[in-house]
Amino acid sequence: MLENLTQRLSRVVKTLRGEARLTDDNIADALREVRLALLEADVALPVVKDFVARVRERALGEEVAGSLTPGQALVGVVQRELTALMGAAAEPLDLATRPPAVILLAGLQGAGKTTTVAKLARLLREQKKKVLVTSTDVYRPAAIAQLATLAAQVGVDVFPSADTDRPVAIAKGAVEWAKTHYHDVLLVDTAGRLAIDDAMMKEIAELHAAVSPVETLFVVDAMTGQDAVNTAKAFRDALPLTGVVLTKLDGDARGGAALSVRAVTGAPLKFVGVSEKIDGLEVFHPERMASRILGMGDVLSLVEQAQKSVDVDDARRLAKKVRAGKGFDLEDYKQQIAQMRRMGGLAGLVDKLPAELRAAASGAQVDDKRVGRLEGIVNAMTPSERAKPEILKASRKRRIAAGAGVSVQEVNRLLAQFEQAQKMMKMVAKGGMQKMMRGMRGLLPGR
Repeated sequence: MLENLTQRLSRVVKTLRGEARLTDDNIADALREVRLALLEADVALPVVKDFVARVRERALGEEVAGSLTPGQALVGVVQRELTALMGAAAEPLDLATRPPAVILLAGLQGAGKTTTVAKLARLLREQKKKVLVTSTDVYRPAAIAQLATLAAQVGVDVFPSADTDRPVAIAKGAVEWAKTHYHDVLLVDTAGRLAIDDAMMKEIAELHAAVSPVETLFVVDAMTGQDAVNTAKAFRDALPLTGVVLTKLDGDARGGAALSVRAVTGAPLKFVGVSEKIDGLEVFHPERMASRILGMGDVLSLVEQAQKSVDVDDARRLAKKVRAGKGFDLEDYKQQIAQMRRMGGLAGLVDKLPAELRAAASGAQVDDKRVGRLEGIVNAMTPSERAKPEILKASRKRRIAAGAGVSVQEVNRLLAQFEQAQKMMKMVAKGGMQKMMRGMRGLLPGR
């Protein structure tokens, strides 16, 4: 996402090397690159013009202090303005009300509202909230059943509805049910359309009036590009939006909606959808997104993912083996693959690294399906084989390959990669971070 902007800004830093200070001329050249990158990323033209003007105003005459180059000084200005453009700070949901706190989700069909309801319910449940969800989408086939299925997956209650019910009646009934059954939060899924129409806007306004939500979230698909701006304006005019959820940020979207939607709606980006999985919803942190765009990575999010996903006892045991430089076996290897998958897969982890470390890992194969097959191969081994892979001769390899449903060549490839992973652990013990990143390709299947 916004990879082009990251690359262009890197070129800006190189272009300004050797300059004594930021001037009209070198700022103009640099901002031309920034403007082109923003437009190519599908950022709305009025937003681009305003952003570039503010960067120019703040960068002009900026003193290049200490060891900073002019390019780095300009990137510092761009980072601050990017953060301000997207909201300056993460804004949590406002649930400070008498229960139930009603949250209404609105948006076009296909934006991912129903899935977002389930993902948000999961996040709230992790915060020890008792959550009720309901669907007022009586138009899309199976929408009500879909929400019920997803709610069961995340372990929250559902207020039942049918396609013969009126949306406002469903919403009012859900509020009363939530009150009498002591739910903390009620999430209301609404109907979308393929395009904005008067009937849709009238219905969503009636629903809003009927349930008086504390949060009205606009769900928008990151892949809609410039169309997201027009859609956002229409919903802003019809509803008092309190926040935005940007979905499908893990796809091939150029990502301009992330930079445009706050300026257009006046509502903060509160959550981003980062995968199709039920845990693929994250609180939006503008300063972290700005850092990722500028190639600085998002180490804080990586740390938070690790805290939620990593088994502390397993990590301590592995740390002892790493410090000793020996004892790392195939069982440890499998556990590290499982931890990595729980943290969003290798592709998701690499995406949050600073640009320098991403480049070091750029040769790695990031096909998470292939990575998953590694677990199957290790699972087909006996405990003694995992502890002592040197005993794996031809007959054992054939048995393992048959058990995992792969070829013997893939088993051999795994063993070769495991040896590389052992070397990588020794590099970690010696503190060689970049060497470790290059070693990560040893965790992955060959091309």
